[in-house]
Amino acid sequence: MSLLHLAIVSPLVLAALIPTLYRTFPKIHTGWFLLPLPILLFSYFLQFISQTSQGNTITRNLQWIPSLGIDFTVKIDGLGLLFALLITGIGSLVVLYSIYYLSKEKEKLNLFYVYLLLFMGAMLGVVLSDNLILLYSFWELTSFSSFLLIGYWHHRERSRYGAQKSMLITVFGGLAMLGGILLLYMMTGTFSISETIAVAGELPGSQLFIPALLCFLLGAFTKSAQFPFHIWLPDAMEAPTPVSAYLHSATMVKAGIYLVARLTPIFAQSGIWLWLVAGIGIITLFWGSFSAVRQSDLKGILAYSTISQLGMIMSLLGIGAVALHFDGVNDGIYTVAVTAAVFHLINHATFKGSLFMAVGIIDHETGTRDIRRLGGLMTLMPITFTISLIGTLSMAGLPPFNGFLSKEMFFTGMLNAKEAGIFSLDVWGILFPVIAWTGSVFTFVYCMILLFRTFTGGFKPEKLDKEPHEAPLGMLVPPIILASLVIVFGLFPKLLANTLISPAMAAILPSLVEDGKQFNVHISHWHGFKPELFMTIGVVLVGILLYKTQESWSGIYRLFPEKFSFNKLYDHSLELLQRVSRKFTRMYMNGFIRTYLVYIFSFFIFILGVALVYSQAVKFDTADLAEVRFYEVILVAIIALSSVSILFAKSRLTSIILLGAVGYTVALFFVIFRAPDLALTQLVIETVSVSLFLLCFYHLPKLRKSEGRVGFKLFNLLIAAGVGAIVTVISLSAHSSKKFESISNYYIENTYKKAGGENMVNVILVDFRGFDTLFEICVLGIAALGIYGMIKLRLAKGKTE
Repeated sequence: MSLLHLAIVSPLVLAALIPTLYRTFPKIHTGWFLLPLPILLFSYFLQFISQTSQGNTITRNLQWIPSLGIDFTVKIDGLGLLFALLITGIGSLVVLYSIYYLSKEKEKLNLFYVYLLLFMGAMLGVVLSDNLILLYSFWELTSFSSFLLIGYWHHRERSRYGAQKSMLITVFGGLAMLGGILLLYMMTGTFSISETIAVAGELPGSQLFIPALLCFLLGAFTKSAQFPFHIWLPDAMEAPTPVSAYLHSATMVKAGIYLVARLTPIFAQSGIWLWLVAGIGIITLFWGSFSAVRQSDLKGILAYSTISQLGMIMSLLGIGAVALHFDGVNDGIYTVAVTAAVFHLINHATFKGSLFMAVGIIDHETGTRDIRRLGGLMTLMPITFTISLIGTLSMAGLPPFNGFLSKEMFFTGMLNAKEAGIFSLDVWGILFPVIAWTGSVFTFVYCMILLFRTFTGGFKPEKLDKEPHEAPLGMLVPPIILASLVIVFGLFPKLLANTLISPAMAAILPSLVEDGKQFNVHISHWHGFKPELFMTIGVVLVGILLYKTQESWSGIYRLFPEKFSFNKLYDHSLELLQRVSRKFTRMYMNGFIRTYLVYIFSFFIFILGVALVYSQAVKFDTADLAEVRFYEVILVAIIALSSVSILFAKSRLTSIILLGAVGYTVALFFVIFRAPDLALTQLVIETVSVSLFLLCFYHLPKLRKSEGRVGFKLFNLLIAAGVGAIVTVISLSAHSSKKFESISNYYIENTYKKAGGENMVNVILVDFRGFDTLFEICVLGIAALGIYGMIKLRLAKGKTE
């Protein structure tokens, strides 16, 4: 295992150790044990900048299931490295912030940091995997760990609701993405992302290309909260603020962005990809910014602003895909959108991370996030105000901060869209700059609301739960670092141009890179008197006007009543599903096992019977059958007589004894056919089963009269005879229709030679069918954990939500 593999799994290993550290050192905040790891990982990934900036790619492979083409293959290129640095860098600051935000006396820190480490490792796995199945495995682990983090305060109903909502929506998208992976494999014969990109030019002609494209986009849109799947993100704000700062500004919500960027070389040849990515992105940008203005909760504003900013990046990737249809690595008119997407990806992590932490400080020190109760905090919390000022002005797109630079490039990319002349962009491309400008106006408005209504105006101490004061230094350091980066990247953008942005663009647009030549990334504050400048001036002027006159036009939101929202649609859909499922379940769940067996066996008889007839598989050839000996006939007669007698037994004890006779007779068959180990197992299980049945059924009431009716028993006989007949027909037909030599010869020849064992049955179970046995053990282990959890569970009585 290479160091790169260890870097990915190290958070998962430390997660397993956290409970021990938590119990061993109860007086030390658990976060201090965790903090060194993301710092070390960030330092480790920094060393790869010199290699990726030269166009090099680092790949490490570890065999996993090579027979299926599934290996633990990881790759670092410009795009993967950028995300790895965001995950570990922001992760380090979030851990430091959480040490001061979460009290070790009031919180179950062992659970929090286990969940956080699971998520960190899963995200690293997603962005560094070069195998689609490996990527999917980590992808679903991010959904699972984020579910645990969002529902960390599980005693709150809203936390549980938000966690469930995010899980249902993102896992739905994940399953769709799995379908896309399988379709892509059917087209290429490989799970390798690099190999798939190499043959991408051959894929558009396949009938599976568009379905695979749509499946992948479902996965990306649900994870990155794109319209209309954005509804899970605001409810996820019920998580602790460190979680929001980590998952919902820099990492999890950008997993979908990463997926679109990584798959752009494969699917961008289709106009459907361009229009869906760019179109859904620009709609999400507008709807997120428009919805943020009506929020009164600070984290609610940031949630919808995140949705809006993610839509902005997504739309840029969609428009940037146009570049793959033209030649020229330095043709900025087409690549500027991708440059803006990568640059804003970094910028958004810095200013939004700092804002989430600042809001967490306000909530922590005042006891509320409701802007209707806040105001006048500028003099009481000057450092937090400064952090918020830098973050909001950057998010609003004002100079000299980094958000201004990427926002200007965003306008440039949108204006250039109509110049491409392909996929009808020359006709409909004008909509992109119009919607982009409108969304930016609302972005400016909610930035002003967040900043001024929190820190200016009249101070309202009577509405606050705590006496506000500045946060401790440890809680201020992380947002100060991020706010400082906002300024540094704004004043010196060339620090990122050739180190992170250009290599990431090379991974997104590989066909435009020739002989390792890097993209010419030009970022500056002044571009002259161009349309982008006038669009920015218009955003500021109209934004100030709308902010000052908000009360006079806010009635427009009444046109979108809550009862007709996507949230209500989601809630009603779940309620309808529950009602229908309960009604349907009551139709067949009557509490009698016998009824359930009737359903199961009837379906069994029908499906297999139809399959046998439809496939014309019924065939009887007795030429190769062994001679039937007289004592085998006697044993079969005993089994048949015992089985039929069960139907006419007048007590349960008699039925159990007859059933035991069937089992013991089957054990005799194993002895006759020289399978002593199976015979021994059958005898032991039969003895235990009969004993337990006798013990349990002795205390049950007598059989009901309905169970003694002839019709009732004849129906049972019919079902049993049908199952027996179907199984017999299948067995004889399978024996009579052999298409190849029996596999038993292979086991006879290789049991000792390849597995070194003399007991063939044991070798088959442990070696040849090792995965079957492993999964059976896993099932038993999970069942044991569930039983243990139920035994240890102690519900608090009288506890209200």
